Amino acid sequence: MNVTKTSTQAMPSGSVDDDQRIIFGAPDIGEAEIEEVVATLRSGWIGTGPKTKHFETLFAEYVAKEHAVATNSGTAALHLALTAMDIGPGDEVITTPLTFVATANVIEHCGATPVFADVQPSDGTLEPVAVAEKVTPRTKAIMPVHYAGVPARVAELRRRHPDIPIVVDAAHAVETRHADGSTSAGAGATCTAYSFYVTKNLVTGEGGMLVTDSDELAHSARVRSLHGLDHDAWSRYSSGAYGSYELECPGFKYNMTDIQASLGIHQLMSIEKRHERRRQIWARYNRALQGLEHRGIHVPPASLDADLHGRHARHLYTLWVNWRELGCSRREFVQRLSALGVGTGWHFRAVHLQKYYAEKYGYADGAFPVAETIADRTISIPLSSALSDAEVGRVIDAVLEVATESRSAASADVTEVVRLDRRRSPDRVSADP
Repeated sequence: MNVTKTSTQAMPSGSVDDDQRIIFGAPDIGEAEIEEVVATLRSGWIGTGPKTKHFETLFAEYVAKEHAVATNSGTAALHLALTAMDIGPGDEVITTPLTFVATANVIEHCGATPVFADVQPSDGTLEPVAVAEKVTPRTKAIMPVHYAGVPARVAELRRRHPDIPIVVDAAHAVETRHADGSTSAGAGATCTAYSFYVTKNLVTGEGGMLVTDSDELAHSARVRSLHGLDHDAWSRYSSGAYGSYELECPGFKYNMTDIQASLGIHQLMSIEKRHERRRQIWARYNRALQGLEHRGIHVPPASLDADLHGRHARHLYTLWVNWRELGCSRREFVQRLSALGVGTGWHFRAVHLQKYYAEKYGYADGAFPVAETIADRTISIPLSSALSDAEVGRVIDAVLEVATESRSAASADVTEVVRLDRRRSPDRVSADP
């Protein structure tokens, strides 16, 4: 039973009462998680301890990997992976521009250079041919993203580049399986980073996990995750005996706590049930919304045939919108849905056109046209497994209502709709994908 639909994000005011709003990315948290957190609070140990270790064991088993290192975020897991590989100044890491900025930021944090490659037009994942064109002697890793939950072409990347480490950003992809149906999102990768942020399919509030089959990489990541110490506080204090530690390297404060793990343990136990619920919602969206092409709203190919390249984690349900055909801007679309009580997400602005990367590396419009086109046109609608059937119906009705209103007004002045300044305005339009 879902007992909470909370969000850390403030909702805009509108015509719908706050308690009736459908929050984008609302977590599905039940009584089991709440009881486990309370038990942890009463246990006398709330830092990194036995429940974190238990969660690591369960997660490693779920994704069929030898090692799992729990962290305080998916970003921390990615950063640990690169630092454990000694990636630093002068090195290059190839990744996608169609992702959250954290994917590229961790490369910058290492002093290395993010090298972007364009994406597949059907699903937004890294295009292996484009990656091959970017490889140089300075390439030290490839970082694909399982975008929205679609499995990236990791097997092809591994086949083309057998000697280059592959670090998978699986923030959207706990339940993702590759085409053979048995291998997890981390199959074929050197290591894989997951996120358990509040909007993710598996929620610990904040948190992440780095998984790998490499003993050496796992040890290095674990040590670096807690200041670079060879023993954590639980191992030093839990036995009651004298405990000391040795500093192996200057590490970070990236550890997960038992409070977070208490949520994760039960979230993982019910993840397949929640995945099935999202699959049902996904199918209902497909049936209701795929006929809106004449109004400028398109359901992406990866949504219509979600499991074509392996099991889709169904993390984000995105719509691709031609704003000129629809007759309104993205900002107006979001505001109108909000007025009807429906939250939305934008996944994502193209990273290379963000101010920092555009100015540092000189990127401009047209550098990665497929990624830019998808970024220009994407809106995500609520997909939480906590949604009731009635709420799903409200989302559908809201999208249909806004689509009808906007299309009927398409002959109006659309100067604001066709602005193309990617660096200053989200109200952009691009050519058809």
